[in-house]
Amino acid sequence: MSEIVVKLLQQSDIKTFLKFAFKIYKNDPNWVPPLYIDKKKILNKKKNPFFNDAELDMFMAYRDGEPVGRIAAIKNNAHNRIHNENIGFFGFFECINDQEVANKLFDTAKEWIKQRGLDTMRGPASPSSNDEYALLIEGFDEPPKFMMPYNPTYYIDLIENYGMKKAKDLYAYIISQTKMRQSEKLIRVQEIARKRSGIKIRSINMKEFKKELELVKYVYNKAWAPNWGFVPMTDAEIDALAKDLKPIVEPSLVLFGEIEGQTVGFALVMPDYNKLFRTFKGRLFPFNFIKLFTQKRTIDCARVITLGMIPEFQKKGLDGVFYAEIMDRAREIGIEYGEASWILEDNEMMKRGAEVMRGELYKKYRVYDFKI
Repeated sequence: MSEIVVKLLQQSDIKTFLKFAFKIYKNDPNWVPPLYIDKKKILNKKKNPFFNDAELDMFMAYRDGEPVGRIAAIKNNAHNRIHNENIGFFGFFECINDQEVANKLFDTAKEWIKQRGLDTMRGPASPSSNDEYALLIEGFDEPPKFMMPYNPTYYIDLIENYGMKKAKDLYAYIISQTKMRQSEKLIRVQEIARKRSGIKIRSINMKEFKKELELVKYVYNKAWAPNWGFVPMTDAEIDALAKDLKPIVEPSLVLFGEIEGQTVGFALVMPDYNKLFRTFKGRLFPFNFIKLFTQKRTIDCARVITLGMIPEFQKKGLDGVFYAEIMDRAREIGIEYGEASWILEDNEMMKRGAEVMRGELYKKYRVYDFKI
C-alpha cells in the first residue's frame, strides 16, 4: 500500500480543497454541488466574520500524488466560552472509501486540536453549528434541501470505525400542504392562540431591510439561547448572512410575529434552491444567476430554516400561528412541500410542532464526539 501524505493547505489552495468533492460525488445523483463562490467565501479568513473569534486549517490527503481526502480542523472560541467546554471541531470532511485514509485525516485534525489544549474533537461542523452541521445517517434516497449537508453512506463507517461516538442527533421532517391542512389540532390551536394573544404576523419589509435585521438579531439570539450547541451569531455574522440571502429570499416567507407592537417571534423560510443548484455544477455565473429568478417559480418545496419565539412567549401555541401563516403564504407561490430542519432530537417542543403539522421524520443527522 502506498504511503498516505497529509498536507497543510494555504488560503491559496481553497480551490483545490473545494473541487475535491466532485471526485467523491461524481456518480451520486442526489448530490447537489455547492456553489463555489459561497464555499470560497466561508473559508476566506479575511471576509468571513466567523474567523474574528475562531481558527481553521485545511488539510488534504494524497496517495501517489493524487488527492484522496480532505478535512478542516477548527477552534471555535465562542462555542467554548458560551458552553464552558474545551473542544475543537472537524469539518469539510470528504474521503474515498478507505479507512486508512480517513484515519490519517482524523489523526491530523485530532493532533491539531490537541496542540491547542483542547480535549475533545466534535463534528462534522463546516465550520460551525450556524453552517452545514452534522453527518447524514438516515434518508439517503433524495437530495438535501437548501443549506443542508449530504454525504455518502460509507462516511458513517469511516467515522464510527475511528472510534467517534454519538453526541447528538438532529432531525428533518418533510411536510405536505395536503396533510398539514388535514390537521384539526393545528387549526384549533392556532385559532385559540390568535384570539388569546392578539398576535399579528407580517412579512419582512425589504425597503427597511437594515431595521428589520435588528429585529431578527433580537429574536434569534434570545429564542435559541438554551439549545444544545447553539452559539449566538455576532452582528457581523448575521449581517454577512443577510447580505448573501437578501437577493434570493422570498419576502412573503420571512415573517415576524408582533403582540401589541412588540416583536415576539421570527420565521425564515427559504425556497429549496437546491432544485436549481443541482444543474449548476457549482457555478453561479455568468448564466446560472439568471436562472435563480427566471426558474424560481418552478420550486415546489421550501425549507423552514428558523422559527422561534422569545422565551416569555413560548409554549403558548404561537408557533402554530406561524405554521398556519407559512402554509397559506407558501401555497400562494406554488410551494406544496416543506422541510423543517434541523431539530434537535430532544427538542420536544419543536418535534411536537412538526408532528402537529403531520410532518414525517425522514432524515436524521448525527454530531460525533471523540475524546482526546
